[in-house]
Amino acid sequence: MQIASLVIGIIVFVGMFLFTLPCLGAFNWLNIPLAFIGLIVGIVALVNTKQGPRGAGIAGVVLSAIAILWGFARLIMGGGLV
Repeated sequence: MQIASLVIGIIVFVGMFLFTLPCLGAFNWLNIPLAFIGLIVGIVALVNTKQGPRGAGIAGVVLSAIAILWGFARLIMGGGLV
């Protein structure tokens, strides 16, 4: 599950930069829910992992959280979230 969180985190992080472009800002409405899914999967993976490497899960949680915050900020700046 850590790898799934990392993959989703990378996808939404790339989408975060792509959807900052002026005409693509509405796609944040798709990027933010996907980032929430990545965040939840990452947190569940971290809670279930008692021992061993946890770096992929942590990276997935961090990337998803950054994408959520930036997506909300972009929607607020663009007037899509009032």
